[in-house]
Amino acid sequence: MNLRNESTNRLFEAVLGLETVEDCYAFFEDLCTIKEIKDMSQRLEAACMLYEGENYLNIASSVGISTATISRVSKCVNYGTGGYRAAIERLKENENK
Repeated sequence: MNLRNESTNRLFEAVLGLETVEDCYAFFEDLCTIKEIKDMSQRLEAACMLYEGENYLNIASSVGISTATISRVSKCVNYGTGGYRAAIERLKENENK
């Protein structure tokens, strides 16, 4: 399955057009289930903690996800396309402003 297509481009353009956290809440609550949003936010939190060098057991306890999910996130953080790393670095830049 090819992820890159016109529909996916439109989705990403819509996300890029959101201006505030409240805009994001409104859009994602319409687009996704609460569980999907929670799952994505937990994966990002796990990625941030992995980036900081936390171990799996601390992450599992803190974030509330399985070590299997953490392992999948770790694989993406370390060997993926760089999406997690770019997002984490931008989050850190924004926190330092």
